Amino acid sequence: MEENIEKKKNSNQNKSQAQIAGAIIIAGIVIAGAILLKGNMGNLPNTNDPFANITIAEVNASDRTLGDPKAKVTVILYEDFQCPFCGAISGLEPDMPLIQALKQRDPSWTPFLPGVKEYVQKGTVQFVYRDWAFLGPESVQSAEAARCAGDQGKFWEYHDYLYTHQDGENEEAFADPKLKSFAQTLGLETATFNKCLDENKYAQAVEDSKIEGSKAGVNGTPKGFILRKGKIVATIDGAESWTTVKPKIDSALK
Repeated sequence: MEENIEKKKNSNQNKSQAQIAGAIIIAGIVIAGAILLKGNMGNLPNTNDPFANITIAEVNASDRTLGDPKAKVTVILYEDFQCPFCGAISGLEPDMPLIQALKQRDPSWTPFLPGVKEYVQKGTVQFVYRDWAFLGPESVQSAEAARCAGDQGKFWEYHDYLYTHQDGENEEAFADPKLKSFAQTLGLETATFNKCLDENKYAQAVEDSKIEGSKAGVNGTPKGFILRKGKIVATIDGAESWTTVKPKIDSALK
């Protein structure tokens, strides 16, 4: 009788030990699974971030920039020198018919690029111009020409001159002879400029910029991206008014 009781006691002890061991194994599996899940969650896109799937090329030495590279906010803008809406948002030709049309549609409309440049002067924003030449051969040639002017330190002067001399699309306003005459007017060393343009020195760079922009979702101009610490926090879609762009930048600066 005592022997049976002892056997039963040992059996119960073995059963308890097995249950404890099983519980420990299960707990270990649960903990390991939680750790693995947490690690994998870090690789999943943030569904609350509308820009999580947009990849934009980092600002680099080949970019045309204004302002402090260490500024809190960066505005990257893709443009086409033949694009009338790009001309409008530059604010360089306040009497152009398109600006008047935009103001008729929205009386509060004002070009946003002058406002962005004010932030650049304050040191809070860096502005980056990028080519997205899509309206035809004169878009490509003018983009190349502006880069050639940049070789002589006059990209921004040439940039502004192009926008104040728009005259239709692919109607020889930005044909090679005109582009070369612009360089002469701006005091560039013409032999060097002409050689750069004739040899299509920047043809690949202009094409690469368009490819990079397309990867970021650019499908028209102007198209802008507002970044804080390298992360996209807002976009500029088309010829927006400064009244809508300013709040986006202010929010990014907070």
